[in-house]
Amino acid sequence: MSEETWHQARLIPTSGINGAEEQERRATSALLAVMSSVREYGRTITKQVGAPAGTLTSFIEVPFVLEDRKLFPDGLIRVRRGKTEWTALVEVKTGTNPLEGQQLENYLDIARREGFDAVVTVSNEIPPMAGQHPTKVDKRKLRTVALHHLSWSKILVEAVVQKEYRGVADPDQAWILGELIRYLEHPKSGALQFGDMGESWVAVRDGVSRGTLRMSDKGLFDVVARWDALLRFASLQLGRDLGEEVTPVLRRKETRDPALRSQDLAQDLVDRGVLSGVIRIPNAVGNVTVTADLRAAQVTCHIDIDAPQTGRAVTRVKWLTRQLTLAGDDVRVDAFAAYAHGPGASELLGAVREDPSVLVLDAKRELRKFRVASTVSMGAKRGRGRGAFIDSVLDAIDSFYGDVVQHLKAWRASPPPMRQLPQIEDESRKFSSTALSSQDGPTEESGDVPSASI
Repeated sequence: MSEETWHQARLIPTSGINGAEEQERRATSALLAVMSSVREYGRTITKQVGAPAGTLTSFIEVPFVLEDRKLFPDGLIRVRRGKTEWTALVEVKTGTNPLEGQQLENYLDIARREGFDAVVTVSNEIPPMAGQHPTKVDKRKLRTVALHHLSWSKILVEAVVQKEYRGVADPDQAWILGELIRYLEHPKSGALQFGDMGESWVAVRDGVSRGTLRMSDKGLFDVVARWDALLRFASLQLGRDLGEEVTPVLRRKETRDPALRSQDLAQDLVDRGVLSGVIRIPNAVGNVTVTADLRAAQVTCHIDIDAPQTGRAVTRVKWLTRQLTLAGDDVRVDAFAAYAHGPGASELLGAVREDPSVLVLDAKRELRKFRVASTVSMGAKRGRGRGAFIDSVLDAIDSFYGDVVQHLKAWRASPPPMRQLPQIEDESRKFSSTALSSQDGPTEESGDVPSASI
């Protein structure tokens, strides 16, 4: 028998998973065990839910009694550092199973009674904003106990980044973390990627196309919430490939009041038929703006970059095109001049490469900023796969970063050259007491130096 058909033994096997209950139990045990074993990864996860640095221990299905009922939270995490002790209950859901509000409130009550610090939930639900929990609970129960949420996508991304970029000191622990990654990436693990724009997607999409969408329509706010969740998922996926923390950008007002963000997105979708958001990538020349135009069925990504502060206008355009060698000819480039009114010049990159002057409307005006944009066809389906909206957005962001963003570098002025003083031989001077001045110019003959009168 050929060894090619043999299956390698795995630390965390996916075989034998029967039903959601077994799936959740195995995922919980695998995650908490690896967090306890791989110190760097355990610290990465617990830091995000407010735990101090220290020795981590974990348990599964710890029994508690609440009002004559026996309850079994999926797990418990305890971190000790000296006399400091931090404890959290853990509730896990896999697949499409949602978190239940009443169940979480019960665990919050147990945590408050036992003097625990937090309840941590793990599921495939991705909240629209960082720090926001996908399940509504009675806020009065959060006075003394914190409620945190981690998506499986976030947990998987952190595992990959820790192993591939930040590193694990112990080789055996690095292998263990790799086994967790293999398990979570398997379809049977129940750790799914973001894969659905919701039941209201088709009705909202069609309402935009017909021009009949209104703010009062059912499902509108569910769609805009899923759009924000999609941007967070796209940021996680891109951050996984880059080994950096890529995050959606929100205005300060939107961070303080998430409802304001939802209101603005819904209004834009009703008025203009677009969904938009901004992604921050560490060390990129600027933030990437992602816009899905449901009326035009197009997804556009663009980034702004300041033009050089020296040189002619055409020279500044050439400076940009030299950085876009891998970008396609269909990428759009906009040029904005100082103190100019209107949208500025706009042309496809192919035409700009042939004639950079097409972006110079007035040679007397100084170019201050460029915008580079890429537009692709938008998928219409609510799920994943070919022709799906989610995949078209993810592909647009990935290709735009790979072809454009990663190659752009901000302009930097060259350092000023040191002034060179004239070099004059000593014998060219008639009197040694004559000192060389910075105002002296170069002399070809010693006779050019005026002699002193006696």
